Amino acid sequence: MAKIAVYDMNRKQVSERELDDAVFNTDVKGYLIHDMVRYQLAARRSGNAKTKGRSEVAGGGKKPYKQKGTGNARQGCIRAPHYVGGGVVFGPQPRDYSFKLNRKVKKGALKSALSLRFKEGKLTVLNQLLMEKISTKNFAEVLGRFELDNVLIVIDDTNAGVELSARNLPHVKVLRSEGVNVYDVMKYRNMLITEEAVAKLEGALAQ
Repeated sequence: MAKIAVYDMNRKQVSERELDDAVFNTDVKGYLIHDMVRYQLAARRSGNAKTKGRSEVAGGGKKPYKQKGTGNARQGCIRAPHYVGGGVVFGPQPRDYSFKLNRKVKKGALKSALSLRFKEGKLTVLNQLLMEKISTKNFAEVLGRFELDNVLIVIDDTNAGVELSARNLPHVKVLRSEGVNVYDVMKYRNMLITEEAVAKLEGALAQ
């Protein structure tokens, strides 16, 4: 098994931890990461472009003029597509851009992303991450000790002190272990994770 140093919040090494090779030291498959990022971004697209057809445009319930005797072509409604203000023919309608991705692909993509960060040396493990009071300044000092400025922070459970202290820092995002995803792992250059969160990820992904 691969090993990684475990630090405290003052950047002092307190222990060493073995990582599950199936989760943090597996083969990095770029095509899985690519497919998963595409999947996440497609699911975010709203697809809300919309035009109204002739049945949806307001007005036009009355026949504009009588059928015969005017010398003009017969017309049934002033909201037909060839009239100004009429409905649109075959215009865009709301659509769903999401697509299906197998569960094994999703799990394999996350393993590859985590393994990539470990092999790059961009993964830092803390024994615990606690904030006695909500303070953006104090939290920034913790990140400064590790020389991290673009970082995804993964915690094992709800931690209001950490989540609120970090929310105003640019290029910093806090996620709970169950919310870790490929897009965010790849978006941020570094990853700071608690030891408990490592155990939860291994438990969820090792099967």
